[in-house]
Amino acid sequence: MNPALNTAATGMAAQQTRTDVIANNLANVNTTSFKSSRPNFVDLLYQTVQGQQTVGSGDANTTQAIQVGRGTRLVGIERVQSQGALAQTSSPTDIGINGEGYFQVQQANGQLSYTRDGSFQISDQGTLVTSDGLTVVPGIKIPPNASNLTISGNGIVSATQAGSTTSTELGRIELARFANSAGLLALGGNLYQSTAASGEPVTGYPQDDGLGQLQQGYLEGSNVDIVQEMVNMIDAQRAYEINSKAISNSDTMMGMANNLIR
Repeated sequence: MNPALNTAATGMAAQQTRTDVIANNLANVNTTSFKSSRPNFVDLLYQTVQGQQTVGSGDANTTQAIQVGRGTRLVGIERVQSQGALAQTSSPTDIGINGEGYFQVQQANGQLSYTRDGSFQISDQGTLVTSDGLTVVPGIKIPPNASNLTISGNGIVSATQAGSTTSTELGRIELARFANSAGLLALGGNLYQSTAASGEPVTGYPQDDGLGQLQQGYLEGSNVDIVQEMVNMIDAQRAYEINSKAISNSDTMMGMANNLIR
């Protein structure tokens, strides 16, 4: 088989994967705190047609090796960690993180997961939870009939309880940070899980040790750049077309070679 067929096929597969990633980015352009992704590719092994050669005597020029590449492959999909814009919602239980850090969330099985989606709610038990009903760690209880719920930039949650005129501190939200946030495993539902690649979480209070500041009444938007993603999609489409053209040309050349014996 003509090696060009396999080489061009790897190029088409790469551009298909690139298009899949772009489509996912565009699908989540309005997803709270979504981080866009980009694929990284590397070239495959090279076939050495001829090694280095010395032309003339030993102190003469040395010609470079003649190598033919055999395509490309996906080596990884990188998550872009730039922050999305903070949009005001005016809901007292919506919290945006301005800077580094993740909210800690306890799943039903007791494991911790992490998110930057601060669209929280108050459960029927008065606990601060995510939109899916998962408890925000540490569990903060909001008393019944409490009013004037406030969340400060450094994570202190306070409210005015029934029968009182002064604000009472109810708890303090903690954030987690990672040595390599791009290494977190995406679970869906705007949740992430720590991995060996991300490193162990380091927890602390907002505005301490480089952690971000909380913004009550705001949510972080998606960091997807729509214009750039559309440009990337056109680029991927053209690269896919040119690789398919290489396959078509290779097939035509093979057909011409077969017809020589007729």
